Amino acid sequence: MPSVFVQGKPVASCPPLAPEARRGSVRRITEVGEDVLHKPCRDVTEFGPDLAALIDDMFLTMYVAEGAGLAANQVGVDLRLFVYDCPDDNGVRHVGHIVNPVLEPLDSARRRLIEEGEGCLSVPGAVMEVPRPDRAVVRGFDKEGRPLVVEGTGYFARCLEHETDHLNGHVYLERLSRRDRKDALRQMTDRREEVFARRAAKQKALSS
Repeated sequence: MPSVFVQGKPVASCPPLAPEARRGSVRRITEVGEDVLHKPCRDVTEFGPDLAALIDDMFLTMYVAEGAGLAANQVGVDLRLFVYDCPDDNGVRHVGHIVNPVLEPLDSARRRLIEEGEGCLSVPGAVMEVPRPDRAVVRGFDKEGRPLVVEGTGYFARCLEHETDHLNGHVYLERLSRRDRKDALRQMTDRREEVFARRAAKQKALSS
């Protein structure tokens, strides 16, 4: 089994930071409550240098925030696009981006719901148990407009589902009970400053 997949295809290796990050600039991450996170994003219709530059920025921003995935509306951009660098439950690393992603509906016989801890860069510091299917298939395009299919299991499936949710205008808090949602927001209040300090230190380390 290959140990790294880039854009859904096996590769011999990939550096610890995807090459896109070396070209990118760090952007501010939006937080729960901001309008752009709570409405469906627009389809990408123009493929070109602006889209490629946004992807570069998103990769670097994701690494600075120590995330496994990042959707465009998490950097304030109302477009259907996310990037990821995420392991699955077998330790296989998955790296890439997907434009205009659509999550395929799965036959109930082919999926299991797994409840595991889940966090979000737009809910800094909170981690809650969220049930999600253990398998995901996402169809979309790469930054050149070529069709793309990405499949994930375990934690990587959770990442694909979480990021697609973002582009549909949903944050994971909406999947929680009212009580758990309050708990998550309390965690965010308690840990937010600590998270921002860690991000600042990571940004400094990556730029040195």
